[in-house]
Amino acid sequence: MLRIPVLVAGLLLSANVLALSLSDLSQQDASGGLKDALTQGAKVAVQQLGKPGGFSNNPEVRIELPGKLGKAAKTMKMMGMGAQVEQLETSMNKAAEAAVPQAQALLVDAVKKMSVQDAKSILAGPEDSATQYLNKSSREQIRAKFLPIVKQATDQVGLAKQYNSFAGQAATFGVLDAKSANIESYVTEQALDGLFDMIAKQEASIRENPAAAATSLAKKVFGAL
Repeated sequence: MLRIPVLVAGLLLSANVLALSLSDLSQQDASGGLKDALTQGAKVAVQQLGKPGGFSNNPEVRIELPGKLGKAAKTMKMMGMGAQVEQLETSMNKAAEAAVPQAQALLVDAVKKMSVQDAKSILAGPEDSATQYLNKSSREQIRAKFLPIVKQATDQVGLAKQYNSFAGQAATFGVLDAKSANIESYVTEQALDGLFDMIAKQEASIRENPAAAATSLAKKVFGAL
């Protein structure tokens, strides 16, 4: 008869040990677990986007012509005049897909440089806190890597020059902002936005389901949130 109370007490003790909170974690564990999960999320995002169709086949990140040019493009498609638009948008998405793999090393490096204080505040913050940190700490360096690759890809397509000419004129009348008036800059910013959007989805997924984390330490840390 004594065995059952002892067993129940043992189970309750085990449950209390497993039910860790963020404050129970050591700073080293909290930092290490977050870095593991964020590295995982960054690599998955790069793999998903940095391949043929990574942008063009994903409606959430597919790059289309901006602003009023985009509205004009939709009208042209409806009138059966969309071949040039399709060709240009295809080249824009291919350029982004070619550039994205260059981001992985920079993202991993940014994760490694994260401080313990950064890690604690990120874990206690919103579900995209880690992505916001990466965006702030690595976007400029990634942009510098992306631009020449995007330029090389768009230079191979004659429509890129047409876009720059037309969009540049449109910008003087306030149709586009300066960022969208140059195809290389526009595609680069869209590629960056798509990349960090995908990382944010990976972060949110791990926060919601810690078991999906790749390492036991990451599972432990996100399970405590």
